[in-house]
Amino acid sequence: MIIFLRSILFNLGFYGGTLGFSLFFMPTLILPRKYCNKVAKLWIRYVINVCKLTVGLRYKVVGKEKIPTYPCLFAVKHQSAWETIIFYDLLENPSVVLKKQLIWIPLFGCYLKKLGVVPLDRSKGRAIQDLKRLLKNSEEAIKRGQSVIIFPEGTRSQPGQEGVYHSGIASMYLHLGLSVIPVAHNAGKFWPRRGFLKYPGEIILEILDPIKPGLSRHEFMRILKDEIETKTQQLVGRGS
Repeated sequence: MIIFLRSILFNLGFYGGTLGFSLFFMPTLILPRKYCNKVAKLWIRYVINVCKLTVGLRYKVVGKEKIPTYPCLFAVKHQSAWETIIFYDLLENPSVVLKKQLIWIPLFGCYLKKLGVVPLDRSKGRAIQDLKRLLKNSEEAIKRGQSVIIFPEGTRSQPGQEGVYHSGIASMYLHLGLSVIPVAHNAGKFWPRRGFLKYPGEIILEILDPIKPGLSRHEFMRILKDEIETKTQQLVGRGS
């Protein structure tokens, strides 16, 4: 019952605060991107505090020293909505690969476009065109000095579940010739996908060793999946 009530408070704070931020900072939408990026960082700090105060949910980062000072690719395990936003707290100026439908959300989608997210259209029959846009948009983001965050599974998986890793990340790896940083975490234990309830505890996000350029597509995908899934299973298996 307490978790249910705390989750109500979280959702009121999260959605109400997001609406308030979106309305109050609308003028930044006509200003240079750096101002919108500052708003995103302020908003994510707000969300982090709402998590702490309402449901007792904290997070820590392991291996933060492995984050490069130059633009690169981050391949992140996908379990919840949490990891789609947390990189605005971790990185100076990230560009996140998100499904195109999020761009259509009134007002909020305007902020996403201003931040330079990479929209991904998963409509049937558009795989080739979508891959070309993904590579083009990612290359433009890197040139702007933004690291690109992508979730290779495409859709969120349950904690302990091994998702299907799509080849888009391998195409980016080969096309851009950049290191890929695998990232594992256990956010799904506390902020479940499509779940109303949020649970107290500590999310652990771990930055793994970079995968250097030069591998074949098959070898890259094998190493990426093994690294992320092995570490994720360890993190999910830990206590709260």
